[in-house]
Amino acid sequence: MTAGTVLAIDGLRKTYGTGPDAVTAVDGVTLDVQAGELLCIVGPSGCGKTTLLRCIAGLAAPTEGTVTIDDQLVTAPPPALALVFQDYSRSLLPWMSVHANIVLPLKAQRLPRAERDGRAAEALAAVGLGGLGARYPWQLSAGMQQRVAIARALAYRPEVLLLDEPFASVDAQTRADLQDLLLDVWERTHLTMAFVTHDIDEAAYMADRIVVLGAPARVKETVEVDLPRPRDQIATKALPAFADLRGHIFASVKAEAGRRSAGDGPLV
Repeated sequence: MTAGTVLAIDGLRKTYGTGPDAVTAVDGVTLDVQAGELLCIVGPSGCGKTTLLRCIAGLAAPTEGTVTIDDQLVTAPPPALALVFQDYSRSLLPWMSVHANIVLPLKAQRLPRAERDGRAAEALAAVGLGGLGARYPWQLSAGMQQRVAIARALAYRPEVLLLDEPFASVDAQTRADLQDLLLDVWERTHLTMAFVTHDIDEAAYMADRIVVLGAPARVKETVEVDLPRPRDQIATKALPAFADLRGHIFASVKAEAGRRSAGDGPLV
């Protein structure tokens, strides 16, 4: 682990089953995430990105290797970490108000009610939903529901925020709005984020650094993103450097997908 590293993954391997029927989903990933970094992880469909994230979050035990946050070994969901899922409709409890959904994880921290309420109000304001705490998730649009899921994670005040394709289930315009919302939050809080996405444009637009995974999940390459901040959906994507970056990442992912399709790697 280097100075400034918050999240360290060392030789992580995850295999399902045993013997000749065993399937390796994560194949020896070693990776450090620095404090305040926005890291995006991309790779071919089915390469094990979500399995990797579940191991990082302590939701799945690795077969080999370790995950540490601030030098503390992760063996279960750690208190310093929050996770935003792709399927917001399952992560929010429809019979509870927006406010109640946000404060639910805070109760486990034994925070006073006034502090829980204050954090919820602050988080809702940060995602542009101030004053909507009394509504229920089913009364909100898809994009607004995902904003609630992000607000819940922010109210928890984690040291590391993991996001598993959080914008995959919304339309293109809402996706762009949520990207800019998350970037705005990140620029104001400097929260350490690891963001799994299948969208190469999204990774190039948002990241400080992009990790390209092979199949099964292993670090194929790591690419530094040297695009100016703050970023803009039109101006940033019009830059020649953005097009070059996008083309490089796309070629890398496509080559790995082709290698797997040719039968050189196991399907997961």
